[in-house]
Amino acid sequence: MIRTALISLITVSTVAACQAQPDARVEAEAPRPVYKGVETRLLDGDLVSFVVAMQGGEGPRHVEDYAKCAAAQYTLIRGYSFARHVRTNVEQQGGLWRADAVYTISPDLPRGARTIDAETVVEACAENAIPTV
Repeated sequence: MIRTALISLITVSTVAACQAQPDARVEAEAPRPVYKGVETRLLDGDLVSFVVAMQGGEGPRHVEDYAKCAAAQYTLIRGYSFARHVRTNVEQQGGLWRADAVYTISPDLPRGARTIDAETVVEACAENAIPTV
């Protein structure tokens, strides 16, 4: 009887040791984003640059989303409905993420694969607590 109890205890201990343990890297959340503002530059007619800065967040993707939100709101402010992404340069220095994004804005859906519907994007930004212009 003692032998059976001992075997059961060893089996339970072995199975418990084989279960996946929580990974501290997975459980750690990204630092809460602190948005540092948007600088808008009209480059030429419908070509606009958005320079944004933030601390924290989830890295390059998050600062690119911030620039996209700024572009979408600016598009609506100008009375247009659509924008087309041209390029985004991202850099990080001392915990500060910066993105310099260029978009064309237009009243009609522009040609190209990287277009955005400004109204839809602004709504998504609000849902995700990402500020716009």
